[in-house]
Amino acid sequence: MKKIIALVPMRHESQRVKGKNYRMLAGKPLYQHIISTLLTCTEIEEIVVDTDSQEIMDGIRENYPQVQILIRPEHLLGEEIPMNEVLLHDIAQVEADFYLQTHSTNPLLRAETISRAIQTMLENYPAFDTLFSVTRMQTRLWDELGRAINHNPAILLQTQDLPPVYEENSCLYIFTRSTLENERNRLGRRPFMFEIDAAEAWDIDDEIDFMIADLLMSHNVEKNRD
Repeated sequence: MKKIIALVPMRHESQRVKGKNYRMLAGKPLYQHIISTLLTCTEIEEIVVDTDSQEIMDGIRENYPQVQILIRPEHLLGEEIPMNEVLLHDIAQVEADFYLQTHSTNPLLRAETISRAIQTMLENYPAFDTLFSVTRMQTRLWDELGRAINHNPAILLQTQDLPPVYEENSCLYIFTRSTLENERNRLGRRPFMFEIDAAEAWDIDDEIDFMIADLLMSHNVEKNRD
């Protein structure tokens, strides 16, 4: 049985939305949605939250005493610090065969999807050394110089007929200690692209994202009632 640990980094401050990680969404702080989801994934042995937020620490101790807290050191708090450096600090504190990293800003991510991603990684390792989630896109894309990226402007295909491109959506990453340490990157040399539906992969980054996430969550509740 492989030991799988979930890592959830959460800073107290955020750039675009003040107090984003602990702001209320659908009746509870944002970070509680992903923790509640992770707790239902039987494949995950332990959940580790890396944070500098006293508010988040207090909330976890009160509501999720089974979740481990790692206090993020001051030298890893800056906006310019790469996430890979934070993760290197975290894996030095907790041993696992595989680490699954996700974010509090993905409240719509479902436990079934997380479990499916874990099974996909276990079934395909070591042919694929890491896994990351993506969103499929079939739309006309252009670079900053006005050059077509994924289509020929002279041939106006319907968007559904365009070859798909994939956006890294940051919902989840699965990696081993050796890959992260050797590459200093949560993506290895042979990553598996794990597709997630766009609605489920919605990431909260701006004010409007809170509104959209709230609408999507309300819709999901109503759908489940039917």
